[in-house]
Amino acid sequence: MSSSERDQVFAEQKSAIADFKFGTEVATVFDDMLIRSVPFYAESQRMLGEIATDFAVPGTNVYDFGCSTGTTMLLLDQQLPPDVKFIGLDNSEAMLAKCEAKLKEQKFSRPYELRYADLNSGVAVENASVAMLILTLQFIRPLNRERLMREIYEGLNENGCLIMVEKVLGEDSMFNRMFIKYYYDFKRRNGYSETEIVQKREALENVLIPYRLEENRELLFRTGYRYVDTFFKWYNFCGIVAVK
Repeated sequence: MSSSERDQVFAEQKSAIADFKFGTEVATVFDDMLIRSVPFYAESQRMLGEIATDFAVPGTNVYDFGCSTGTTMLLLDQQLPPDVKFIGLDNSEAMLAKCEAKLKEQKFSRPYELRYADLNSGVAVENASVAMLILTLQFIRPLNRERLMREIYEGLNENGCLIMVEKVLGEDSMFNRMFIKYYYDFKRRNGYSETEIVQKREALENVLIPYRLEENRELLFRTGYRYVDTFFKWYNFCGIVAVK
């Protein structure tokens, strides 16, 4: 895959912190940001690849909501049948441009579409055997989440699956404080400074709004999924799979 520049978006002290945006500056370093900011990112990607392989049906669509730079699409391309079409959606033109460049660089040959889409405004989903929300739902306004989940559910074929990876809150304030501490220790081990940790936390404060794991499970059952389970959990990060 194409190399990513090192994430230094918040390395310099800023006089004012704006809300986090997935613009060109972030898109340029996003692959490095994911590896250094998301615990067991490579392993959770491998796991979702295994799950998607069991549910992807030839002649159907696989949707990646919040596809960012296309890392997941490139991973799945090596595993899924060639007549499965990939559809990547994102609300960042910079991310879509980076994704397109990576797919071309890797000589991505299967049918695919990249679409600009604001998931807060709804989506059209059709003939889907697999849908993915990888670190995406947490950025959707809570008021809009149930509608989005229902639209995805309605576009999934019977026995299709939704795979989610989310940042989550602890089930009570004590565990929440502990898990956040462990997470910041993880970021320090990956080379982030105190300035970077504090400034990014402030930038994300009004943008990334996590639910508790149980709240996400309840949302999935309320949407109509028959089966819901957790396939990955690390303190305040989790992976969930739901089957229609």
